[in-house]
Amino acid sequence: MQLLKTRLPDWVQDWLEVIIPGTQILLILFAAWLLQRVLRRIVRRASSHYQLPDELVVPMNGLIRWIIVASALLLVLERMGVSATVLWTAFTGFATVGAVAFFAAWSVLSNLFCALLIFTVRPFRIGDYIEVLDTAEKPGAKGRVVDINLLYTTLEDHSATAEQVAWLQIPNSLVFQRVVRRFQGVPAPAAPSEPATAPAAMPCAVQPVSPQPPATAPQGG
Repeated sequence: MQLLKTRLPDWVQDWLEVIIPGTQILLILFAAWLLQRVLRRIVRRASSHYQLPDELVVPMNGLIRWIIVASALLLVLERMGVSATVLWTAFTGFATVGAVAFFAAWSVLSNLFCALLIFTVRPFRIGDYIEVLDTAEKPGAKGRVVDINLLYTTLEDHSATAEQVAWLQIPNSLVFQRVVRRFQGVPAPAAPSEPATAPAAMPCAVQPVSPQPPATAPQGG
């Protein structure tokens, strides 16, 4: 750097303290922009390969963008002369708040992560008939998968009548905590419960009827 200063004109040497940090900031911004484009292309190819829905791809792109922007901002502030201690204190503060928010919203985040697993591992797909069981011996929620979003897997209730259609919304995290039975084709309907038989009527006691005397014909005068 000293050799470079000696070979540059005097008017350039006066601006080196501005030119060098400015060039570094431009390089940081360009690297952040290039990294974001590369990662978005990777996510796009993965979404087309695994057939991920837009409801899952859009939050992933947003998360990648904000992580890159925050990292680039910290590097830019450091090149502008902000103390590393101040940056580390701010980072630890944001990390603490983020950790608290993470544990507070753990149930929601677990459903988001399980939605990613459902879309990539494919234990079932939309249109399949499944049954979510506590154990393999006990019956559970049964129906046709009609929707899979970031929080719930929606089933069309198989036990509902044709006149009244019902849906079952099962959290995605619950799917990975239970036994899932996947049917090939349409499962057989549940056997109807036998109606309760009415108790047999008790025979009534027959009262004896006393014989009536025969009617006599009237005698003529």
